[in-house]
Amino acid sequence: MTEGHGDDLYRYGGRVRHNFSSNIFARTDHSALMAHLAACGAQIAAYPEPEPYTLESEIASAAGIGSGEVMVTNGATEAVYLVAMMMAGRQAAILAPTFREYQDACRLHHVDITFFGDMESMPEADVIWICNPNNPTGHRIDPHAILYAASCRPDTLFVIDQAYADYLTLPLISHKEAVAAGNVVLLSSLTKRFSIPGLRIGYATGSAGLLDRLRALRMPWSVNALAIEAARWLLRHRADYPIDAPALHAEALRIAAALEGVGIKCYHTDCNFLLALLPDRTAAELKEWLVERHALLIRDASNFETLTPRHFRVAAQSPEQNEILINALKQWTELSQ
Repeated sequence: MTEGHGDDLYRYGGRVRHNFSSNIFARTDHSALMAHLAACGAQIAAYPEPEPYTLESEIASAAGIGSGEVMVTNGATEAVYLVAMMMAGRQAAILAPTFREYQDACRLHHVDITFFGDMESMPEADVIWICNPNNPTGHRIDPHAILYAASCRPDTLFVIDQAYADYLTLPLISHKEAVAAGNVVLLSSLTKRFSIPGLRIGYATGSAGLLDRLRALRMPWSVNALAIEAARWLLRHRADYPIDAPALHAEALRIAAALEGVGIKCYHTDCNFLLALLPDRTAAELKEWLVERHALLIRDASNFETLTPRHFRVAAQSPEQNEILINALKQWTELSQ
C-alpha cells in the first residue's frame, strides 16, 4: 500500500480542524449508528458469516440483481487486490492518473502494467482499470463508451470503480448493466456513501461466474461483524444520510474559480473534488504550511502516476469551510510572490 494514498489525518494528532484531503463530505452525524452498534456489541463474541451472505442479499435485492452477483468486501480495496490476484502474471492497462491501489495491487501480483490517458488510446490488455468519476480529477467518462469498449473486447476484464458515484449528478453504469456485460466488475463503496472509512466496507457487482472466481481467492471472515451490521443498518436508514451532490459540485467549481483567480490551475471536475496544480513550489510544502498556519489538510497528489510534485487535490466541504480554504490559499500565493 502506498503511504499517503489518501486521508492521512492520523499523522497530525488533532492539529487539523478542517479536512479537505479525503473525497468524502465529512459533516455526517453517526450518533444513531454508534448507538445501534453499541446495542449489537455482543456480536463481537461470535464469528460473523464466513462470507457476508445476508448483506449481499440485501444489496442485491435493492439493485434488482441476484445475490450471487454481489460480493461484499473489506472496503472496495479488497476487491481491487482480489482482481489483481486473479489476473496474476497477465497484462493490465490503467487509465491514469488514478487511484494508486490499482497499480500497487497489480505489482504485488506480478501483473504487467501499461498506462493510458483516455478511452481513445486504450491499449490491448487482459484487464482494464477505470475509476469513474476518476480520482483525483473528478472527471466522469460516458458510461456508454465504457460499455461499448467492453462489448468490443469480450475477452478483456473491465474493472470500473464507481466509489464516488453518490457525489455525481451524471449517470454511470448500473449494477444490472455490469451483470449483463459479463466481463465487467463494478466496484462500489459504502465507505464513501456513508462517510465511514474506518469501517472498511464496499462491494463488487458482476456476473455470478465472474464473482465466483473472485470469491475462490478471498479469505474467510474478511468482513467483520460490526462492519456488516453497520452496513445493514445504514442501508435501511439511507434517507437519513442525504448527499447534496449538486451543491457539493457547485462548491468545488467555486473553489476552482477562486484558485484560478490567483494563478493555481484547476482541472475539470464533475463531482465534489478537484485536482489543482501550483505554479511553483510543491504540494508537500503547501500541505505542511496549511496544517501549521491554518489547521487545514489537503491531499498531496504527487504520488499519482503521471502527476508532479506540484499537484494537489481538495474535496469541497461546507461553504464556510471552503471559504477558509480559499482565503488560506490566497494568502499562500501572496506570500509566494
